[in-house]
Amino acid sequence: MTRLPAEQRREQLLDTAVTLFATKGFSGATTAELARAAGVTEPIIYRHFKSKKDLFIAVIERTSDLTMGVWERQLRSAKDSAQRLRRLIAANPTISDRGRGIYRAIIQAMTEIEDPDIKAALQHHVGKLHRFVTDEVIHAQEEGEVSKAFSPEITAWTLMHLGLGYGVLAPLGIEGHAIDDRGVRVRTVIEYLMLSDKARARQDKLLKEHKVPGDGETTGDIDG
Repeated sequence: MTRLPAEQRREQLLDTAVTLFATKGFSGATTAELARAAGVTEPIIYRHFKSKKDLFIAVIERTSDLTMGVWERQLRSAKDSAQRLRRLIAANPTISDRGRGIYRAIIQAMTEIEDPDIKAALQHHVGKLHRFVTDEVIHAQEEGEVSKAFSPEITAWTLMHLGLGYGVLAPLGIEGHAIDDRGVRVRTVIEYLMLSDKARARQDKLLKEHKVPGDGETTGDIDG
């Protein structure tokens, strides 16, 4: 067993735990399995985490930080609030290549909300994401890109509901899922429904020309 600095060892255990919890869930995974997968002994795990539940909650918390990091990197080079929102919609953590595994652990956690500590960790996770998305919607509304018919808070919730639903369906590989025969994608519809009248007119013109913005946006990796 290679000796690692404490912080590196903790990160290694979290990386291994994500995969195990994503496939077996909190109840199905054991610390013995985690120790074997990480190439350590069980006492090493308990040097860094008080319990399996403490480790599981740490996975949830780290997923929040990784998601925010991906979003911030995606938005950094955006030209305006409209492009920022498009990139945010495209960077769905439930469907990015690496993020899918991490977010499967979050989906697994949602089956464990009878435990008040796990439920509280999920509430905190979702709350952070909602605040981030709400701030982006506010900015887009102020620039006249998004309709003010609804509050930024409820618009952000709508985006999150749609994103989570998309993330649940996408892995099923259903033929024709989320795209029509014109090549219009679900995220294009979401964007369109949120747009202000001015932005919608611009979108209409692009749709008629079959130039749908957002199709070329990068999605990023949640742990990239």
